[in-house]
Amino acid sequence: MTSFKNPTNDNSYFDAVLVGAGIMSGTLALLISEVLPDLKILIIEKLNAPGTESTGAFNNAGTGHAANCELNYTPLDKKGNIQIDKALSINRSFEKSMSLWASLYEAGKIDIKKFLKFIPHISFVSGRDNISFLKKRFQKMSENSEFIDMEFSTSFDEISSWAPLITKDRNPLTEIAATRIGRGTDINFEALTKEYLSLVSLNKNVEIRYKTELVDLKKIDKKRWELEISSEGGKTSIRTGYVFIGAGGKTINYLQKSQIPEAKNYGGFPVSGKWLICEEKDLTETHNSKVYGKADIGSPPMSVPHLDTRWIDGKKLLLFGPFAGFTTKFLKQSSYFDLFSSIKTNNIFSMLDVGFKNNDLINYLISQSLKDHNSRVENLKKMMPSANPANWYLKNAGQRVQIIKKTDFGGSLKFGTEIVNSSDGSLSALLGASPGASTAVSIMVEVLEKSVLFLNDKSNLQKKIYDLIHPELSASNNDSNSIKDIKIRNNSILGFHP
Repeated sequence: MTSFKNPTNDNSYFDAVLVGAGIMSGTLALLISEVLPDLKILIIEKLNAPGTESTGAFNNAGTGHAANCELNYTPLDKKGNIQIDKALSINRSFEKSMSLWASLYEAGKIDIKKFLKFIPHISFVSGRDNISFLKKRFQKMSENSEFIDMEFSTSFDEISSWAPLITKDRNPLTEIAATRIGRGTDINFEALTKEYLSLVSLNKNVEIRYKTELVDLKKIDKKRWELEISSEGGKTSIRTGYVFIGAGGKTINYLQKSQIPEAKNYGGFPVSGKWLICEEKDLTETHNSKVYGKADIGSPPMSVPHLDTRWIDGKKLLLFGPFAGFTTKFLKQSSYFDLFSSIKTNNIFSMLDVGFKNNDLINYLISQSLKDHNSRVENLKKMMPSANPANWYLKNAGQRVQIIKKTDFGGSLKFGTEIVNSSDGSLSALLGASPGASTAVSIMVEVLEKSVLFLNDKSNLQKKIYDLIHPELSASNNDSNSIKDIKIRNNSILGFHP
């Protein structure tokens, strides 16, 4: 047993405490429970159920981000060349998630039918410049095995066969183009989190406490943290050798409370989201894909429009958005003081600098907040010309906190996810948003490998994780296990037939 293990029978001591019961903590708890089953783990969640904040089914895109269709993952460099490194990385990370689900499903440990559906991913553009961009993107990406099955078309009729609602009532003389990958997914991450936590709950060493909130935390010696937590029974203190903070937007506040030096570089900017939703059966049965467009020039990455087929609570829906707004809350169910309490002397200048540098984001949020129903439907009509305002209603989505990071060049606004680790590996925190949930397995493997939990037996535990995710493959031949072979194996187990 590793040396950080508490030698006493103290009931208030845990080997690891995970803050938040969303997809990140759920994934980490699963990995720890599978490779270090003897460790005593506590998961705390302030709400009365798992996965209902940032992980909630209506609170994220649910796309299963594999970079198949998200055009912001393949930007142009200054010379006009398509950059696909980020797309390749995201695709490989998502495939690792698929591999874990396949392994757990094959072992009878989870039910993929509760959270996974296969559905094509489509990128759609109009206009000569955008078509040229999409064609270059297709040519570059399809050279790689990750995207070898991608199709490209400028045929109005063929695109209509892929996504009829995109071309209905559109002028057939309009120049349009699309790419399509048949092996896309729709993922209900809330349902997936519940599957994970149901599985880890079978381990007697794992405890989950709902309606329990982290109040404060501090390092009390070289090996232990003391956490003050609040529940319906009042406040109490617990101790642990390792803390993971996966509390969505509130992570930044908890990270600052930890007072680790690494926290001083960060601030956060909250953005709220909204969806247009359609339940009309004739429309939901007609559209069977996720279609991503291209953001308007000058708009931030979060503004990328997409028309998604989703399955939530057993019902097939269409979602269009996201539309953004602004609130000072960091979670849907938290305090309006979240933003203000996150402003510290060591990050205020970075936050002000980001505000000065990102007028496009400020203007975008203002314009989004002023939209009424008809103007939102006008946005929808750019992708779905036949849209009828009467068939759509507005629903609030999740809160996102974009990372503001202090750099040598001032404040920098980040739109991805970022792990913050204490130098001794005793605390990890996850900041940011997309493509977070889809790449949770890769992210949490990285978190574990840098944690004190892996301190004394890293190579052996890395092998155990590899064997968990890829039980049929040899870790010693990792380089020879091609993406193509892994996808074929996952397709067979998960039931996708090209």
